[in-house]
Amino acid sequence: MSLYRRTSVTSFSDCGRVFSLTIQRGIGRFVPWFLQTSQKWTRCCQDQSLPSSPLLSLNLFNMLIPTRYYLLVVVVLISARYLFGIWGSADSRSAYLTALAEKWKHAQNAGLSYITDGDPNVSSSLPISLEEEPRRANASFVILARNGELKEVIESLKQIEDRFNRKYHYPYVFLNEQPFTNEFKRWTQEVISSKAHYGVIPPDHWYQPGHIDEARAAMMRQTLVDDDVIYGGSVSYRNMCRFNSGFFYRHPLMQQFRYYWRVEPGVKFFCDIETDPFLYMQDHNKTYGFTISLYEYERTIPSLWVVTKEFMRRHPEYLPEDNALSFISDDQGETYNLCHFWSNFEIADMDLWRSEAYTKYFEFLDSVGGFYYERWGDAPVHSIGAALFSRKDQIHFFREIGYRHDPFQHCPQGDHHRNGKCWCEEKDNFDYDGYSCTYRYDRLFT
Repeated sequence: MSLYRRTSVTSFSDCGRVFSLTIQRGIGRFVPWFLQTSQKWTRCCQDQSLPSSPLLSLNLFNMLIPTRYYLLVVVVLISARYLFGIWGSADSRSAYLTALAEKWKHAQNAGLSYITDGDPNVSSSLPISLEEEPRRANASFVILARNGELKEVIESLKQIEDRFNRKYHYPYVFLNEQPFTNEFKRWTQEVISSKAHYGVIPPDHWYQPGHIDEARAAMMRQTLVDDDVIYGGSVSYRNMCRFNSGFFYRHPLMQQFRYYWRVEPGVKFFCDIETDPFLYMQDHNKTYGFTISLYEYERTIPSLWVVTKEFMRRHPEYLPEDNALSFISDDQGETYNLCHFWSNFEIADMDLWRSEAYTKYFEFLDSVGGFYYERWGDAPVHSIGAALFSRKDQIHFFREIGYRHDPFQHCPQGDHHRNGKCWCEEKDNFDYDGYSCTYRYDRLFT
């Protein structure tokens, strides 16, 4: 009986030993079966074919004995020639071993392996499948979560795995201002099909910076509380917005990747995702992808556009021609129309955030303290950055990805809905609701 477990192939000698033992075991099981079957066949001939002539029957039996061995030799030689044909030259052996090693390495990383029936001589393992792996981008999911959000995280992971990642096995990066518990790591690793990385956010990336006047910040927070602004009094929410705006892509665990897909705890993915969004971004030179866009609550960002205009005045060289300014402004940049991409879902190229233009922009925003004196969110900050520092054709609407973050959702329409086997109702769709900005995105291309 076969068993499944995590193992590793450590060298080409391991590959060769496992391959050799596999062939030996196959031949070793075939030979006894062949001999046993031929003996039964001979006894049948003895007993039934020529009962009236014992002498003739004995002669037939003796004649069959060498015949069955001749047949056995022929079968073994043909099988050996077929199985070992790949070992005809040093180059072919090297190429074959390299291919096997790469596939075993990927199977090991995905946690998928196969071992034979408890043979103590086989220390390495064969992967379940040696099928060609799909092409992948240099990308990762990123999830900002706390230990107490484990249930909601598992819900999101299960959906993104079932709908997409069970086929592509992109890794995950989990980030938290506190160390993740063993329980959080165990449960998340059981749900996903790929590697997981768990990181602690550096204090200077998370907590309120020293240049902020806390007395002024506290007074402004109370003002927002009095006006019933959501998260108006929360410092931790402001920490999160600042971190997502300017620091998550600087985390050491994120440095190895170029593209990311942000996933929030407790979100829903309605449709099968058959086309790799990361590869789409890479192959079509896209910088930012979204599913939902809407208006920001102006009370939280009263001075954001004033500061942004000052940055543009100082650095016009950072704005490319044919950018998406008209998505966020109806008067060539004089005012901000409050439209932004809802950043709890975003698939983006971190080279955009790591660019000199966006780095200088974020540093300018951070220096004036609006994340703490007001309540600037990462959604308008990212949206303004993407619109100003990308060409408009580099911003992509993933119409085929069904997504919900309460209270809004994007449900694909028409062929996208049918092809994705979506379980949302097409009519329950925020795209062209009165509070949506999707029509402004569409107007960029008309």
